[in-house]
Amino acid sequence: MSAALHAVDVIRKKRDGEELRPEEIRFVVEGAARETIPEEQLAAWLMAVFLRGLTLGELDTLTTAMRYSGEVLDHTGLGRKTVDKHSTGGVGDKTSFLVAPIAAAAGLADPMISGRALGHTGGTLDKLESIPGYRTQLSLPEMRKVLERCGASIVGQTKNLVPADRKLYSLRDRTATVENPYLICASIMSKKLAAGLDGLTIDVKTGSGAFLRNEEDARYLAALMVETGERAGTQTVAVLTDMSQPLGRMAGNWVEIAESMELLRGGRDPLNEDLREVSLILAGWMIYLGGNARSAEAGQRMAEEKLEDGSALKVFREMVEAQGGDVQALDAGMEFHKPKFRREFRAMRSGYFVSADCTKIGWAVQRLGAGRERAGESVEAHAGLEMHVKLGARIEAGQVLATLFAQDEERFAEPEHLLTEALRIGDEAIAAPPLVREIISAENKEVFLGRISR
Repeated sequence: MSAALHAVDVIRKKRDGEELRPEEIRFVVEGAARETIPEEQLAAWLMAVFLRGLTLGELDTLTTAMRYSGEVLDHTGLGRKTVDKHSTGGVGDKTSFLVAPIAAAAGLADPMISGRALGHTGGTLDKLESIPGYRTQLSLPEMRKVLERCGASIVGQTKNLVPADRKLYSLRDRTATVENPYLICASIMSKKLAAGLDGLTIDVKTGSGAFLRNEEDARYLAALMVETGERAGTQTVAVLTDMSQPLGRMAGNWVEIAESMELLRGGRDPLNEDLREVSLILAGWMIYLGGNARSAEAGQRMAEEKLEDGSALKVFREMVEAQGGDVQALDAGMEFHKPKFRREFRAMRSGYFVSADCTKIGWAVQRLGAGRERAGESVEAHAGLEMHVKLGARIEAGQVLATLFAQDEERFAEPEHLLTEALRIGDEAIAAPPLVREIISAENKEVFLGRISR
């Protein structure tokens, strides 16, 4: 008989930089899923991984064990290939509300399993729950019915879907172990692979608002996720996109839903052209990986057609209705959730908008009430901000740079201080950063995996 495993021994082994055996990793995952290992020991193990890293073999074992720690989705008989998109997190990142209906309108199915606000970034589920009645918690049979009806469903993890990740995810935010490529990869890929996908496009953010600000680290994470997805038999591509400023105009909860609806209706605004372009690029890859286009470029053209002809809007409205959401409120846009208080943040001097600490902007949004400091806290549907400028813009003294929304007037002080530190005006014009920095696929991932052993 093999010797019994003990959490403290596994923690010590990883703390000392040794490679864990597959059974040791599965032991930790099972302990997280069944809650047989205390939180303090799971937290210690997370910190050991944060500091020591994982080999590709350890990462593959961890992701696979988490994937199968509960139920997995089976799309047999659905009649559509299944694809999805995941973002590593950013400020104003609302592409999910565009790419899921676009992919469905293109003849694919998107069973999107999303999360809540984490750190300075917003949560897809929190945004959707600002739609009155929208249910983010569906059983797997209920999700299947939504997919059969309209081709897209955006939900949270069920109790039985990747339960190990649910436990570890909540601990990471409380133990300063969020910004780690191995833990990010295992968390994302276990959920996505449990969704039974044929193709996956990953939006890896880089820049001042990303969890991994360093572009080299972002490329490394992207390659890890592509490697992990391909090992599991899911075609995977990672797109490195810019997060040096909020994506689009809005950051918050309802304000992001309203902005997404404007784009789905065919609206165009110079301040959210970046959001539109990134969404079409991501959707194009999804359509290509799902086999409904001959190339990513052809997929992008199809994505734009589905956005412009109103079919993506139709899918999104059908999905909201199928999951209990109030479609009339959805159609009302900014007229529905009206915040009690607004505050304009103005430029102190003239010049050019040369840089933004997007993480601080994200914390400003969180402090307005749109995010949470502790797991389980409620968020304000009305809270958020609207940016009125993009990097490189000419600024005049007194010009409104952002409008802040809150339900409590006392919430403005800290966000205003954060914005004072975050938004920098200089004397010389700059060029806006490129939206897409890199595409990492099965063909070139090895270039970025050189620093890890197998």
